[in-house]
Amino acid sequence: MIFLQLLLTFMKIGVVSFGGGYAMIPLLTDEVLAHGWLTQDQIMNFIAVAESTPGPIAINMATFIGASQAGFFGSVCATLGIVLPSFIIILLIATIIKNLMHFSGVKAFLTGLRPVICGLIVATGLLMVLSVIVGLEKIGQSVHIDYKSLIIFGVVATTHIVYKKIKKKTISPILLILLSAVLGVLLFGVLG
Repeated sequence: MIFLQLLLTFMKIGVVSFGGGYAMIPLLTDEVLAHGWLTQDQIMNFIAVAESTPGPIAINMATFIGASQAGFFGSVCATLGIVLPSFIIILLIATIIKNLMHFSGVKAFLTGLRPVICGLIVATGLLMVLSVIVGLEKIGQSVHIDYKSLIIFGVVATTHIVYKKIKKKTISPILLILLSAVLGVLLFGVLG
């Protein structure tokens, strides 16, 4: 019954997630690790692939995870699971509840969610840095700095900052992803 398990697990994530794809990553990670579907390292790879492919990161990750566990139909179940709750909620809001933002309780609720969403996004970024660059996945684990990943991070960050300083606008994330991919091939493949 892996199909039902994928559907229900991703529906649970979709129901309790606020703030979009990046805020979902900690919940996705916890659920996937709890089910033993992927390792932490595989999740980081899936995040990298999901980020560099077109579409929302949470949907891409759900699709990849579902496919890794049960092929095409697993990807369909996981993708439906992550999308259905948001779709139903937005459909209800759009059709039944008009002028929702006029209620002070709704404004207070959404204002209260903002810090949590920011915290989840920052925590996801920090966990990725600790895992990818420092090699730290659990508290108490020995630290092993991955200098190649640190070099890629440094070059991409420096490129972003210098470009913004010179051009007075931000560089396209697509160009930064391509730069990172080229550096990855050079450092981990060619010079490996």
